This record gives sequence, structure tokens and C-alpha cells, in this order.
Amino acid sequence: MIEIKGIHKEFEGRVVLDGINGTFHKGKTNMIIGGSGTGKSVLLKCMIGILTPEKGEVLYDGRDFVKADQDTVKAIRREMGVLFQGGALFDSKTVLENVRFPLDTLTSMPPDEKSAQAMLCLKRVGLEAAANQMPSEISGGMKKRVGIARAIVMNPKYLFIDEPNSGLDPLNAVKIDLLIQEITVEYGITTIVISHDMNSVMRMGEYIMFLKNGKKLWEGNSGNLLKTDVPDLQEFLSTKLI
Repeated sequence: MIEIKGIHKEFEGRVVLDGINGTFHKGKTNMIIGGSGTGKSVLLKCMIGILTPEKGEVLYDGRDFVKADQDTVKAIRREMGVLFQGGALFDSKTVLENVRFPLDTLTSMPPDEKSAQAMLCLKRVGLEAAANQMPSEISGGMKKRVGIARAIVMNPKYLFIDEPNSGLDPLNAVKIDLLIQEITVEYGITTIVISHDMNSVMRMGEYIMFLKNGKKLWEGNSGNLLKTDVPDLQEFLSTKLI
């Protein structure tokens, strides 16, 4: 479980996050939604330690990531898996080498064990046959699956995914959504997804946080999202569900 309490972040006096609170549960697909520039990506970066909030707490199963000592910070980071929007695969490495990369840089496992673990994750996302291909030789949907395999290769407790369906056709978007849901439940991960895709939100949103102008204006799930009486959320949905 991840809890955020009173997260406040500003840049040169401009408030970007204003006292954000929320609880993201283990084994559930948690989603953060909102228009461009509402603070979603900044919140994600505060949660994974790329940015440091001026105020507030980020609690990983009770451990405050913001105020933790270096040993605790390293321990929590080893429990994270992150998939950024672009996938960020290394063009010069094979698919298998891309998935194995976190093991190469963060563990002292023997090489054969690293490759075996990476291959296991590739099998989980249905891409073992592409292990020796280069990123330039596979499709966009396959690249997303490689990114997911790399994100879970360290057996993370916490998984962060930024716009998993960006650039994908509807069929591949559904496949990626189902894969994320399956992995979340199968591995008992606390998964947090940032998404603009309302079809994805309606499919996966077991917990949804809506941000606007750096404030949390609503939280709930996909079952009650369309029943909202929050004007800003109604306006946001009207532009997405056309």
C-alpha cells in the first residue's frame, strides 16, 4: 500500500501540487487522471523520488520515502518498477538485454540467473520469441510489453506506469490494460497508472484520483465515475467521452 499525505510541490513560487492526499491499495489498479498540466506527472515524480515535495509524506507500507535515510530509500527503490510513457528501451540492446538491464545494474545475480529471470518475464508478457530481436524490429504494442516485462523483472511491490496506451491502436490498448490488471493481481502489486485514455480508465479504474490545477477534486472507482456531481470532472469527462 502507498499513502500520500499533504503533498505540496511548487516551482519558482508556482504551486503545482496543493496538499494531495490519497491511498493506493495492493493488488488493485489505481489510476490518476486529469487534463494536461494538472500535476499528474509531477505527483508521480514526487512518489518515485525524481522530485522532492516541499511538504508532505509518501508512505510505502508505512515507510516515509521523503524523509527516509539513504539505506531505506535504496531499499524502497529496489521494490519499484517504473514504465515511462515512451517505453525508454535501449535501441542498441536486444529485447532480452533490455529486460535484463535492471538486474545487470542493481543485483549481483550470476549472468545465467539474470537471463533466466528476464526470459521468465518475457514469457509472462508473451514475447519469449522476440528475445533476440532489437527494439527497431518489433511493433509499438510489443515495445510496451517489453517495457512491462522490464518493470516487473525485479519482482516489484510497487508498479508505476505513465500513459501505457499512448500511441497504441484500440485492440493493443485493451491487451495492455488486461496485462496490467493480470500482473497486478498475480504478483500482488500496488499499481499506479497515469492515463488520458478514458476507455482504459473505465476498464481498469478500481481506484481513481482526479486532479485539476494541482488539487484533488474527486476520488472513487470506475463504477461511480460517470455519476459524479463534481462540475470540473463532468467537464473533463465530456471532452473525453465523445
